[in-house]
Amino acid sequence: MGTDGAEYDEEAIRFLEALWGEGFLSPGGPEEIDRLVAGLDLRGCRVLDIGCGTGGLALHLVRAHGAAGVTGFDVEEPVLTRARALAARSGLADRVRFVGGAPGRLPFPDGGFDVVISKDALVHIPDKEALCRDVFRLLRPGGWFVASDWMTDRDGPPSEAMRAYLEAEGLSFRMASPVHYVRALEAAGFAEIATRDRNAWYLGLALAERDRLAGAWGRQAAHRLGEGCIARNLRTWTAMVAVLESGEHRPTHLRARRPLSGGAAGPVDPEAAPDR
Repeated sequence: MGTDGAEYDEEAIRFLEALWGEGFLSPGGPEEIDRLVAGLDLRGCRVLDIGCGTGGLALHLVRAHGAAGVTGFDVEEPVLTRARALAARSGLADRVRFVGGAPGRLPFPDGGFDVVISKDALVHIPDKEALCRDVFRLLRPGGWFVASDWMTDRDGPPSEAMRAYLEAEGLSFRMASPVHYVRALEAAGFAEIATRDRNAWYLGLALAERDRLAGAWGRQAAHRLGEGCIARNLRTWTAMVAVLESGEHRPTHLRARRPLSGGAAGPVDPEAAPDR
């Protein structure tokens, strides 16, 4: 955690963007975003990005998917500062805006968005039920909630290996199972709920990332980021690989729809939608 209280301080941002690309604080880059929204027509849509980080997802939805406008929300000022600068350099500040605020109920009007999206940020929100109710409120009838999050294979006390990983991360992770998310979405009133397990995909990527950190890439990055930064993250990745291999750590895609009670939702290709 940085001296200003931010979990994603300047060092963390520089490291994660060096590993995953400018604008991205979670793995997979634009390709994983494309998989996350596969089958949804975002052309002309108003989109809210919860936990927008440094803005890569929001900009990609405008550039590659034709979103009319994306509002990014985050609780940490260092990432918002970087996101706004990236939007300005990209010439998209008129279609992408980034808003900060305190954790809790999101500061947006009821039914203000066609799509709500989040990429590996919901893990920081303890109350999944309140989150799902708030997302339901923000969506117009027929709108879609699409998310990726870092989950566990079960709810309850973590294993020793998971505790070691969470300690190594040092972040405010509040991990829940896919079953927990599905129940929270159902309780909030969502329909057409689907999940897609991404454990195998990220295990392969995390092994490669760990090897990069331990090899020439890590030695070169240490000159820019500091040896301590690389050493700490190598320990984190080693601990993370262990819980990915055991299956306890299960990155997962979510998709759910607010039932249609007026208006029309964008089309979805059922062949591209995730499987529950």
